[in-house]
Amino acid sequence: MASIYKNADSNTKKTWLLITFFLVFVIAVGWLFSQALQSSAILYVAVFLSIAMSFGSYWWSDKLVLSMVGARPIVKSDNPELYRIVENLSITAGLPMPKVYVTAESQLNAFATGRDKNHAVVCVTQGLLNRLDKNELEGVLAHELSHIGNKDMLLSTVVVVLAGVVALLADFFLRISFFGGRRNGSDDSKAGAILMVLGLLAAILAPIAAMLIKLAISRKREFLADATGALLTRYPEGLASALEKISADVTPMKSANTATAHLYIDSPFNEKQDKNWFINLFQTHPPIAERIRALKDMQV
Repeated sequence: MASIYKNADSNTKKTWLLITFFLVFVIAVGWLFSQALQSSAILYVAVFLSIAMSFGSYWWSDKLVLSMVGARPIVKSDNPELYRIVENLSITAGLPMPKVYVTAESQLNAFATGRDKNHAVVCVTQGLLNRLDKNELEGVLAHELSHIGNKDMLLSTVVVVLAGVVALLADFFLRISFFGGRRNGSDDSKAGAILMVLGLLAAILAPIAAMLIKLAISRKREFLADATGALLTRYPEGLASALEKISADVTPMKSANTATAHLYIDSPFNEKQDKNWFINLFQTHPPIAERIRALKDMQV
């Protein structure tokens, strides 16, 4: 269990490091553009934007993610069995009862989000509810609750917002560089040339945002959540069986996107992963076959 607590502390440190890096990054770019355009207002805007988005990602990133996937909250009367399973597992794990959300997607999938254990959310797809038996559903929910206990979801959710903002800034800087590059006069031409270089550099920030997700979210977190979840249910076969069904599922997810893919128990792109190099760039999950093998080797 010591490794679990160590992982939780590590995720907290990574989250604040990531937020600090983002703040410094946006301010630095704002300073470069303010120098090129000789306008201190740009620097002030960059400072405000970096602070607002850094802290906004901490407080409201979970709401943004839930909105992106079209999830709706449920109460106990909506689905007593689902609610009861989450409730019982939360007691076993020593966690507060998280909010429970369901998305209408037919694909078998689930994720956890929220800034801490007192503001956590577990979200499952309707397909998962329709096609898993009770033991398998318990295994998946135990896995997601383990992410909450390990503080994985805080880091994961913050990355969604910050990586997305970096990608938007890349597009903005690229566009403004072309406008700046069309000025006349030696001073303006020099500023335009600097902006053009900065814009071209900014153009590569979108794939860097993808790499940020891969570097900030370790694949080991999935193995750890699998193991912790199996300890909660005392039945690794339940999660292993669920992962087998999830692996075999080729149902597309309408709301799937690269910004939120790392949140799910398995990539929502399923069959596309082997065919699309761009999707593979964002792949943050270990192969399900390895996860199933690790679960079957467990002794609880």
